[in-house]
Amino acid sequence: MSSEEKAVTASRPENRQERKERTRRAILDAALEMLAEESFGTLSLRSLTKQVGIVPTAFYRHFATLDELGLSLVDESFMTLRDLIREVRSGEPAPETLIDHSVEVLVAQLETHKAHFRFIGRERHGGNAVLRDAIRHELGMFERELATDLARMPGLERWGAADLHVLASLFVDLMVAAAGELVSPSAEQPPVRRQLVDNLRNQARMIVVGAAGWKPLEP
Repeated sequence: MSSEEKAVTASRPENRQERKERTRRAILDAALEMLAEESFGTLSLRSLTKQVGIVPTAFYRHFATLDELGLSLVDESFMTLRDLIREVRSGEPAPETLIDHSVEVLVAQLETHKAHFRFIGRERHGGNAVLRDAIRHELGMFERELATDLARMPGLERWGAADLHVLASLFVDLMVAAAGELVSPSAEQPPVRRQLVDNLRNQARMIVVGAAGWKPLEP
């Protein structure tokens, strides 16, 4: 959109649908901000709506329940993860550079989307069963997609589905765990961050070394 188009849009009064979308976005953003300091299970509807500047009853024009808000945050957070995976796949990096490339992409995405990764990392094992199940389902989809990608890599063509799933789950677990550490307050310190990134890179390489010596399971 050009600067002239933005100026016209800004000067035009919002219609009802636009106001509704803006308020919905404000609720999601406020929830993410509050969840940087607390778990979803402790999120208060009254505190959330106060943060947004609306009355509690207005919340229900956008979400039927707090759980529905949480599921929207899960969907949004995994859209960020999908963007990350697409960027890792882009350019089809060579196997010997894939780990470094993947770590670089993850670290860059974390810097831009800290709130989303912090939310996933915390609620993956949080007290809300609805969110836990939704996150488990999304991570399972990632594992299946990654297993398909791994099947095309040199040396893994003869691996069975069970082996590929084990390897994919190791990488997904490592990525999610590392993401949670890298968005923690302590990771704001450059020495701590460098150590975490080095650990992530070495752990990924260790998985690859172990995979090279793995004897495929019987089908």
